[in-house]
Amino acid sequence: MTNPRIDALLALRSEGRVLVGRDRIRLLEAVAEHGNITRAARATGFSYKTAWEAVNAINNLMPTPAFVTRTGGRAGGGAEVTAEGRRLIATFHRLEKRLADISEAIADEGLEGRDEALLWMLGAQVSARNVFQSEVEEVRRGAVDVDVVLKIMGARRLVATVTNSAATSLALEPGRKVLALVKAPFVRLARGDDEPTANYFPGTVVSRVDGGRNSEIALDIGEGKTLVSVGPLSVVERLGLKPGAPAAATFEPDHVILAVN
Repeated sequence: MTNPRIDALLALRSEGRVLVGRDRIRLLEAVAEHGNITRAARATGFSYKTAWEAVNAINNLMPTPAFVTRTGGRAGGGAEVTAEGRRLIATFHRLEKRLADISEAIADEGLEGRDEALLWMLGAQVSARNVFQSEVEEVRRGAVDVDVVLKIMGARRLVATVTNSAATSLALEPGRKVLALVKAPFVRLARGDDEPTANYFPGTVVSRVDGGRNSEIALDIGEGKTLVSVGPLSVVERLGLKPGAPAAATFEPDHVILAVN
């Protein structure tokens, strides 16, 4: 009797969170083949919006962008997988091959005596749209609260405010790798000419999706990073925000959630 095959699904993780799985790798490969996000989305069965969200999520968690765009608009603009993105694709397939070999061995020999930790590779998914891999640069302790300065890219810094007990339990200190999460409704938008605050990120509007009352804005803040804001449609209309327009995103330090391994 032939042993049943085990289909092992690989998910690359960063700081305990899923970075990329088979579907997203398939999307990156389609971008590399077609050179256009719209055609890549169509080829892989993603909606245009879902495809953008997927590649932006990868870019936000990678040290350097895996995916970049060229000017030309939604229909005519080009898209390119970077050298970092191609390394990600190659690494994923190499690890997937090794995992497939392990799964075949398990199917042939059974699970007895094997470490279950090797089998479970599922990461928790979060509802926050903005997730950034970051590094603690400075910890400023007060009597009650702690301001944590995080490096997210180049010269860009993000400030999170947590309690003293949270800072202690998370072992926050310079050099500590953390994930910074900000829910999209907490991100406020401005034209980009107002006085900078602790978390102030100027950039360019990438996309705008309008609903009945709210609008979703994706803002390119440089170096492959994107911030997503969801807010009243009336505010977006008043600010005149549309793809290609300059804008800025800001949020309060106490609206940043920190997560560690």
